[in-house]
Formats: sequence, C-alpha cells, structure tokens
Amino acid sequence: MDFDLSDEQRLLQETVAQFIDNECPPARLRELFDDEVGYDPVLWKGLAELGLAGIHLPGEYGGSELEILDLAVVAETLGSLAAPVPYLSHSLASLAISLAGNADQQGRWLPGLASGDALATVALAEEDAGWLPEAWKMAAGETITGTKEIVEFGEHADLFVVGLAGGRFGVVERNASGVEIQRVEGADRTRRIARVNFENTPIEMLNEGGDEVAARVRDVGLVLISADAFGGATKLVEMSVEYAKNREQFGVTIGHFQALKHQLANMAVEIEPTRALYWYAAHALDHVPEESERVAAIAKSHITERYQQVARDATEAHGGIGFTWEGDTQIWFKRAMFDRVFMGTPRVHQNRAAELADW
Repeated sequence: MDFDLSDEQRLLQETVAQFIDNECPPARLRELFDDEVGYDPVLWKGLAELGLAGIHLPGEYGGSELEILDLAVVAETLGSLAAPVPYLSHSLASLAISLAGNADQQGRWLPGLASGDALATVALAEEDAGWLPEAWKMAAGETITGTKEIVEFGEHADLFVVGLAGGRFGVVERNASGVEIQRVEGADRTRRIARVNFENTPIEMLNEGGDEVAARVRDVGLVLISADAFGGATKLVEMSVEYAKNREQFGVTIGHFQALKHQLANMAVEIEPTRALYWYAAHALDHVPEESERVAAIAKSHITERYQQVARDATEAHGGIGFTWEGDTQIWFKRAMFDRVFMGTPRVHQNRAAELADW
C-alpha cells in the first residue's frame, strides 16, 4: 500500500505555498499581524480564485468535489505559513450548508461561497458551554437570542452558520436584525475573533441530514485544526534549525552545541510522526467512517498538544526572543494557542477518544 500524497495533492500544496509567498511574504504577514483589523480580503479572494474556498463543495455550485484529505493538506500549508485567512471557518460553514441545506439554500449560498464572493463562518461556542454539538444550548424557532463566543473572522463574515440546541444548524445573514458583532482581542492575530450577539434575530434552519451533519462538521474541523498544527509545528522546527545555523556565540554558531542539537532533534521527533496521524484522520472521514470520529479526536488532542510544546521549545532555541513582539516565532506560538483551544482542548478530545474506544 502506498500511503502517501498524490502528485496532485503535492502540487496543490506547492501552488498554495507559492501564492502565499508571493502575496503575503513575512513583511506583509507582520503588517497584518500588527494591524487593528488583521484581514486582507484581496488575499482571501486570490486564494478563492485558486479554488480553495470550494475544494470540498459540489461541482454544480462551483466546487472541486475533492476529499477531506485535500482540504487538510491545504490547511497544513496555510498553518506552516501562518496565513491570516478564514479558511477553517469558511470551509466548515460551507460544508454545513452543503450537507444540511435544501436545494434552494444550496443554490442561494454555495456558488458565492465557492467563488469567494461571500465569506461564511461558524458560530459554535457559547459562554460556559463547550464547542461540541451536544453542548450547544441556543434554542431556535423563527428567531434566535443569545451569544456565540470566539467566532473566527466574525467581523468580516457575510453569513453565520450557527450551532443550535439538539445539534442543529441555522444560517443568519450579517445584515439581519438583532445582530451585534463585538471585536475580541485574541492572542492569535492571524485569525481574528469576535463575539456575536443575537437578539430576536431571524434565522433560516438547515434541516437536511439529521444529527450526522453536526458530527461530520465537528470531525472535519478537528482534522483541519490538526493539519494546521502540524504545518505550524514543522515550520517552527525549520525556523529553529535555521537560527541555530546562523546565530553565533563564543565564536561558533549555536548549532554546534550538543544540548541544542538534542533539543532540535527532539522537536523534530515529536512532530514528524504525527503527519500520518492527521493524514489518516482525514482519509478516514471519507473511507473508514467507523473509525473517523475517534481518530479525528486523537489527531486533534495529540497534534495540538505537540504544537504547543514545540512552540515552547522553539522559543528556547531562539534564546527567548520568541516571546517578544519583534520576533517572528511568537506568531506561530500564538497560533499554537489558538489551535489547542478552538473546538475543544486536548483533554476534551482525549476523553472522547477513550469513550469511543470503550476504555
């Protein structure tokens, strides 16, 4: 069995990386990171024109009809470059509409989402409640009232796919009555977050597909975060090795010091084997459904935990400057913090994986 990416998948990664290198080089990334708004619609539109906004969507609506693994390898590339784009939330929102929307809803929203003309996000977490479908408490009829926390790119979205009690989804348009969006200053400035308040806000329910849709969206989200974390951690290892080759102390580069050699080797050993873990979790979502829920939980819990540790080690390898605003390492460190928490902490998914294995 050849368990590897196809030539087409590697070309997809290379194309995305080249585009980001050209359109959002390190200097531009720092500008967006420091900027109050932190979002470049031209950058996102360019990625959408490459097909990233509709990788997984049906061809009749402008999508590419590719698999979750294709979606995930792009997430890895974006994570490695700390790309400040709404790929995660937009992908999950459009996935929910494609799975749970009726023909009319799909026809109205998916073409614009696939082309990048419209931006969607998911609004899942509530105060004092978890990220998972069974924890959603917001009740829905013709309207909704309540607050959703940590909504990625909430300030910029045209559509909100809202998680509701009973593991259901509904869609709220940005200009609907009763929508109030509050900017929240998060640590990860490559993925801006907001608090979204709804007050008797009209909502359009997505009623197709039953409870399985929320579970599918959850698991795809866990895999995409895992892929992003793998890409980011791998980048930190590369940055640390490069720094060790160039930084001098006592007349030699610090890469000559045995202790640092061991630390860099340990960082690589911590993260490289997890590549296959996220690959298999993505593959299972389309081909091994009986295992997909558990392996998605394992991937999210393990890889994001490793990303956090690699970020700490990379900061040490850089002599502590990774904590300073002037150093680039802090960008990935803060992205690691986001990946660890978004859609549930490692402990949450470790417990879920154990329960799913009947431990």
